[in-house]
Amino acid sequence: MQICTLRGLVLYYGIMNDKTLPLDRAQLEDIAGRFGTPFYLYDEGAIRANVRELGAAFSVFDGGYREHFAVKALPNPYILKILDEEGVGADCSSLSELALCEKAGVTGEKIMFTSNQTPREDFEKALALGAIVNLDDTTHIAVLEEIAGRLPEILSFRYNPGPGKVGNSIIGNPVEAKYGLTRPQLFEAYGLAAGKGVKRFGLHTMVASNELNLDYHLDTARMVFTLAKELKERLGISLSFANLGGGVGVPYRPEETAVAWKDLADGVKRIYDEILGPLGISLEIKTEYGRPITGPYGYLVARAIREKHIYRDYIGLDACMADLMRPGLYGAYHHITVPGKERAEKTQVYDVVGGLCENNDKFAVQRPLPKIDVGDLVVLHEGGAHARAMGFNYNGKLRPQELLLREGGEVVCIRRRETLDDLFATLDLGGLAAFR
Repeated sequence: MQICTLRGLVLYYGIMNDKTLPLDRAQLEDIAGRFGTPFYLYDEGAIRANVRELGAAFSVFDGGYREHFAVKALPNPYILKILDEEGVGADCSSLSELALCEKAGVTGEKIMFTSNQTPREDFEKALALGAIVNLDDTTHIAVLEEIAGRLPEILSFRYNPGPGKVGNSIIGNPVEAKYGLTRPQLFEAYGLAAGKGVKRFGLHTMVASNELNLDYHLDTARMVFTLAKELKERLGISLSFANLGGGVGVPYRPEETAVAWKDLADGVKRIYDEILGPLGISLEIKTEYGRPITGPYGYLVARAIREKHIYRDYIGLDACMADLMRPGLYGAYHHITVPGKERAEKTQVYDVVGGLCENNDKFAVQRPLPKIDVGDLVVLHEGGAHARAMGFNYNGKLRPQELLLREGGEVVCIRRRETLDDLFATLDLGGLAAFR
């Protein structure tokens, strides 16, 4: 494990949107000199402070609270271990994510396993780890029963409200989504599972992604708690937990405002008390945030290696869309800063691009920025979620390394960069000469 230690470290905590960096230009250059570019850098101290603030906000629930980090957002065992130390569980949706949690020591009911069109081996691994299985369809009840011989003691179901709730632009409208059970199916599923011996139940939904509107999330809580009430009244089933899913966004743009954890928790608690309080129902609250847990505290650091001036002015980086695909895939905004030039006037308008053989390999289009010189470091913000995790190998591009900025100031490599040997590992090159 390669480590470098930085002095004069400045960390920041909590929800911020001023697009500052935890390190200055000299410190980033020191890291680049040791590890090379491009690299992802994650701020451990800020992540820990963030989840502590989240836990404190939701401590208002007498029935308990647990956050299950969406592993897909940042699937690195070092991050999972840090979050586990802070009492955070995991939200998994595949065999690989389950295995990753196992490597990090996250097992049992700290894992919520939610998938769709689920292969048998995925269910088998979830059951072996003792995870809470969250079923996506009524037909999966029989599948799970056949695999295990009986249904587990605890079971959860995912609800799709269909036309009852409007989705957002990223996840789409629930009526068009492939996820979850309809309302009639939901009640059928709980009745069937109860008849087969399930003792504890959970309810789950996930209807938005990257949503900064607090009221949207409060409306989701109202929907879930109303269903919990109806399950008690109609079927006599008292839920053990209600999982409100994820979907809280992060302010990618400087002018956007983050959802404050306390405002969210207090709002959810008011609705909880209003709907479930009169019935004397006490249940654990779960969430599955990924993006707002680590997203603001990760950075893709690259170097400007080329410039080009034709119909537009271009700055070429040694990173590309294969390292961060969100901008090229659906035009997502990631803020860009140039260390050492934070206060410089934005006198230039650039397309900031990579070297992939695709014209949508662009991190920014017609973005006002300070003048960027070849050799400058360039930082893309909010790279801590759905960033390195969505990387790919088109054009044979090798995915970048991941570095962790520890609380004490040292920088640790927690995933090395890929090599050509990694890329060719699945090819039988030995048989090539004899191939006809």
